Amino acid sequence: MKRVPEKEVMDEPEGAAAYARADFSGVNQAFVGAFLAAHPSAARGTVVDLGCGPADIPLRLAQAAPACRVTAVDASEPMLAIARQALAKAEAGSRVTLLCGYLPGLPLPPHSFDAVVSNSLLHQLPDPAAFWGEVKRLVRPGGAVFVMDLFRPASDAEARRIVEAAAADADPLLKEDFYNSLKAAFSLEEVAVQLADAGLPLAPRQASERHLTVSGVL
Repeated sequence: MKRVPEKEVMDEPEGAAAYARADFSGVNQAFVGAFLAAHPSAARGTVVDLGCGPADIPLRLAQAAPACRVTAVDASEPMLAIARQALAKAEAGSRVTLLCGYLPGLPLPPHSFDAVVSNSLLHQLPDPAAFWGEVKRLVRPGGAVFVMDLFRPASDAEARRIVEAAAADADPLLKEDFYNSLKAAFSLEEVAVQLADAGLPLAPRQASERHLTVSGVL
């Protein structure tokens, strides 16, 4: 199936609110658990989350790793407004810093983080080189990378099947967004080329019928 790029930023309050209402707790907790299992030293360091959305993953990470400090980055102000409310209610929220910004060129010093994480941002970007370039710039030598994203199904019919299997009862707005995200996602082969072009000694692997992960130490 040919890739069809989608809108880069969810900047409508209605879309952000629908996303925040959805129950991603299991998926997000599994992301945090997999990251800490793969890179346990990151639990005591500084982490930047690229494309944090309503900051559920940064907050869960801060709760799971009390010595960790997280910088949570997103380009959507409506998403960050929801994130601020969530962080204000949680004790661990004091160890999460929110930043509104676009890739590339985030106002963050180079090689300033022990780990870079991201969940489902790559497919939203028109230029994947901007994403991998920022990953490479932000992580310090010996630091960890943990990225999860969708990968593109072989056909439109397969994309529709995945949506119905995984999100049959979801908000119609989110179901359509999920379908568009699957069409906008990259294949494993395309991500492998992106990593090689960026000079990153990492490789993607299939993590589920719709997810890929890129994990390693630089």
